[in-house]
Amino acid sequence: MKALLCTRYGTADDLEVGDIPDPPAGPGEAVVKVTAAGLNFFDTLIIAGKYQFKPSPPFSPAAEFAGTVESVSDGVTDVRPGQRVAGYMTYGAARERVVVKANQLVPIPAALDFDRAAGIIVTYGTTYHALKDRAHLKAGETLAVLGASGGVGLAAIELGKVMGARVIACASSDDKLDFARRHGADEAINYAKDDLKEALRRVTGGKGADVIYDPVGGAFSEAALRSIARHGRFLVVGFAAGEIPKIPLNLVLLKDCQIVGVFWGSFLQHVPEMHRANTEQIMTWTAAGKLSAHVQQVYPLERAADALKAIAARKVMGKLILRP
Repeated sequence: MKALLCTRYGTADDLEVGDIPDPPAGPGEAVVKVTAAGLNFFDTLIIAGKYQFKPSPPFSPAAEFAGTVESVSDGVTDVRPGQRVAGYMTYGAARERVVVKANQLVPIPAALDFDRAAGIIVTYGTTYHALKDRAHLKAGETLAVLGASGGVGLAAIELGKVMGARVIACASSDDKLDFARRHGADEAINYAKDDLKEALRRVTGGKGADVIYDPVGGAFSEAALRSIARHGRFLVVGFAAGEIPKIPLNLVLLKDCQIVGVFWGSFLQHVPEMHRANTEQIMTWTAAGKLSAHVQQVYPLERAADALKAIAARKVMGKLILRP
């Protein structure tokens, strides 16, 4: 079978498409023929050896996938051959077939296509866990989203609206903010032009946002925190800007707020049944048209480098998908 391979740590241009043996299903496992694999920002780090997980080359990037079950090992009842499923595997999905634990696969609703199913597990899964399980976002609260046009940013806008929040999109350009508004944002702040702290205070009437969703890090984290509402929750989701901010802890005291870590990988490892329930809910909402799971572009394996470069350059609004 064909696979996108990282044979040595490096850049997207160092990736190769090669032939590897088909994988057999071991105890409790299923073989899935991959129709679509989702790419994420952390894929740019994994291939460079700069992510928290460092697989030994050769390996394939891409953590999430959607496809059709080809075979299962004896005794597996969670899924059956011919069933449309989606799943998550940390890395390794950018290939024609994958083998995974059958109980980690989630059936795809009939109304949901493979491309969007492959692109929702990480971004929408992380975000739903953040808003529901960590921030306990309530209907009527205000949610501010940094990096609002990227994969997790878009997920935060759409899930925030589904959960009944007023959503403020914060991004670095007007075209990204226009995209955010088209997907439900109530307010938009261009933090390349406006002072983020003052703008967040202005659009909330001086109260501040109840929840701040930050997958970006860098210089804007502290500015956003300085505008947070009393008893607000600041969600630390990631550091796409490349800089891990050092927050003065006196702000947490003065604002009477919480800084809340969101480690989705740990969540799905320790509470897999909650992760599965969250994923099923997200797929139901997406199939019903309540979430767009917007796919900007689909690439063949041979053009994976172009896709990863676009992600690294922050040119992507929504998701990029590989088709093995």
